[in-house]
Amino acid sequence: MPGFTGWLDTPAGRVARIGSTLRLRDHFGAWKARWGIGRMSYLVPPGLYAIGEPRPEDPVVVTANYKMSFDIVRQALAGRRLWLLVLETHGINVWCAAGKGTFGTDELVGRIQATRLPEVVNHRRLILPVLGAPGVAAHLVKAQTGFTVRYATARAADLPTYLDAGMVASAQMREPTFTFRERLVLIPVELVGAIPLVLAISVVLFLAAAFGTGVFTPSAGWTAVTAFFGAVAAGVVATPLLLPWLPSRSFAVKGAFAGLIWSFLLYLLLDGASWDSTTTLAAFFCIPAVSAFYALNFTGCTPFTSISGVKKEMRISIPAMAAAVAVGALSWLTDTVIKLLS
Repeated sequence: MPGFTGWLDTPAGRVARIGSTLRLRDHFGAWKARWGIGRMSYLVPPGLYAIGEPRPEDPVVVTANYKMSFDIVRQALAGRRLWLLVLETHGINVWCAAGKGTFGTDELVGRIQATRLPEVVNHRRLILPVLGAPGVAAHLVKAQTGFTVRYATARAADLPTYLDAGMVASAQMREPTFTFRERLVLIPVELVGAIPLVLAISVVLFLAAAFGTGVFTPSAGWTAVTAFFGAVAAGVVATPLLLPWLPSRSFAVKGAFAGLIWSFLLYLLLDGASWDSTTTLAAFFCIPAVSAFYALNFTGCTPFTSISGVKKEMRISIPAMAAAVAVGALSWLTDTVIKLLS
């Protein structure tokens, strides 16, 4: 059990006591999860935990059983006495689990009953993260358990200040952020997830470009693969890092702009003035579409998108991406067929 330091006897039975100091294996586990290694099994058992030597009157903080969330919360609460109620979210973080419904009303009510929480504490207050609000109907929790839900902060790091202020949160504490560092740590798992499809497409592109003139030309194949890799990197790496400076609120449009920048760089680096019109057309249509597609994945990683907003953006952007790829590919294929027949 992560951070286990012993047991605490309560009227509802023994509760595992956990420490707030993260060890090397915790940091290594988080690093692996960032790279998608064992990501879906990176979790802790749901239930009630004790931080320090909590008393019946001490606060109850609720979080998800994604181990990274669990570790961030317990680390932020170092040196305090409180209860940590961990919900079964199947290893998904609070915000994503709230959207999926696992960090939700039914799970919270069921976990209160399963842990016999009313016998452990002498108050009826629960402290939930703000990003968990979409999944929890506070009035139903109150009606079914008698516990009042209080939404605290967007970041675990602000919990100590929130508690010291008498459970009063400032507007800044409740404002979601998506800082450079927060964007940076999302890139590895997106890269790993993209690898299988990217490799498969790269093989097809290499062969198609290398044999495009009827004579095997490896340099043409590598140029096509380089252009494609750059388009993927523009969407997966450049777009999140340059997010505040890319135009539009749409992630797809931001990705398309990043891809367009890469298209111009490629044009300059590879003497694009010598390209024929069909190659130029293919590059400037396909590359931005590919980068837009991968940038669109980040709509599911940010704390300020909504399900309806994501659906709307997908309805508009995906047909546009498909059309751009179709125009570019058709232009290139037409030119290739003409050269092979001539």
